[in-house]
Amino acid sequence: MNRYKTLAANTIILGLGQFGSKVLVIVMMGFYQAALGKDGYGEINNIIDTATLLMSLATLSIGESLIRFGIDTAYDNKQVFSIGIRVTFCGVVFCMLFVPLCGLFTNIFPDNSVLLLLRDYAWLTVLYVTTGSFKSSIALFVRSIGHVRLYAIDGILTTIMNIVFNVILLFTFNLGNVGYLLSVILADICSIIFLCFTAKIKNYFTLSGIDKDLLGSMLRFCLPMIPTSVMWWIINASSSFMISGMMSFGDSGMYKAATKFPSMISIFSGIFSQAWNMSAITENNSRSIAKFYTNVFDIFQSTVYVISAGLMLIIKPAIHIFSDEAFYEAYVYTPFIILSVAFTCFSTFMGSVYVASKQSMRSMVTAAIGAVLNIILNLIFIHLMGIHGAAFAGFLSFLAIFAVRAVDTHKIVRMDLKLPKMLLNFGLLMVMGAVIFFVTDNVIYYIALAGVFGIVLAFNFKAGLRAVRMVLKKEVIE
Repeated sequence: MNRYKTLAANTIILGLGQFGSKVLVIVMMGFYQAALGKDGYGEINNIIDTATLLMSLATLSIGESLIRFGIDTAYDNKQVFSIGIRVTFCGVVFCMLFVPLCGLFTNIFPDNSVLLLLRDYAWLTVLYVTTGSFKSSIALFVRSIGHVRLYAIDGILTTIMNIVFNVILLFTFNLGNVGYLLSVILADICSIIFLCFTAKIKNYFTLSGIDKDLLGSMLRFCLPMIPTSVMWWIINASSSFMISGMMSFGDSGMYKAATKFPSMISIFSGIFSQAWNMSAITENNSRSIAKFYTNVFDIFQSTVYVISAGLMLIIKPAIHIFSDEAFYEAYVYTPFIILSVAFTCFSTFMGSVYVASKQSMRSMVTAAIGAVLNIILNLIFIHLMGIHGAAFAGFLSFLAIFAVRAVDTHKIVRMDLKLPKMLLNFGLLMVMGAVIFFVTDNVIYYIALAGVFGIVLAFNFKAGLRAVRMVLKKEVIE
């Protein structure tokens, strides 16, 4: 099987397992919004964003090492997994010790609504972090040792169980935020049990004979990923927290509602990135690696731009169909959010160069640039433009990360980014964003968006055909 066919096969398998589950979450979005309301929807997203950060800190981002070292056949998988689980356990214990600090922070800042919220849900957040951390470590290891189909099935199972528990706890017993968090926790427990039995995880775990050299290598790789994860969290979550603090939980809920459909782009990117990182690591020492990166990125950027343009075309009716009535106006905030997600995808692709070459420190530095810029721009633009300002600040931050990484990774892999093509596609998306912002007549609105979408589709059609040819060839000579 040629390298492109392997990449395509892994992407399809992961896509079948995860895309359906993500669509189910989108379908349920309106029910969650109706059950929680604007304020509740903003609150629960602030809690989950906090838990996501704590997971990275608690586990020392060991999941990155589980993937990198688990795929590499030079290392013993039993040692890799045992180290990963031990680090995860120690991190969870540390997280439990951290909880009392929530009360201390609220004594210092008694009027901060975000800190008061986190204090009230502190122990439930710790339980969320505990189950999520172990589920993530086990699932990533399962994928790294080649059980891609099992990993995909687990994604579907987890989502289904999450929805089942939501129906019981959120809608039947009306437990609100507590019910939502418990649903995720219980779904993660089901996932852990499923993976442990089906992948025979006990065969990969040992309590004795840990390879200290491997432990050192894994920690040296993942420790720089902690500040990297923090930086990505700042960029992705700080807007929501700053809107909550500078405006209200209701406005934060509106912003989160606006981000849900653009996240469909990141769903595709996330699925592809999981498969791509496996290929990038495997092919890292290939003499034709630069050509491989160039070909894949050309197809990847075309796909991202087409999905982004398609989303702009349908964003207004989609939000009206799947969101609660209180969130209908969220579509006007989406153009810069969609562009932000698109450049997040491109930045993540550039980050695969750092993963394959074990240059995690450079990943951290480039993410830090975007995080600092994001906070500064949020302070400026939320004050001036409200929710629109947060979306614009996010876009500029991700654009900056991509630009820095594009220059930096060129020193490692000399891939051609096809910049004229990127700029033209970007310009077309800006035109579609202007239509969403300024055109109020529905007929003109949809005709203009459909026309520009047709141009984007036609301009990127050739890359799609090229992808099909490369996948169908038995062997690709470069």
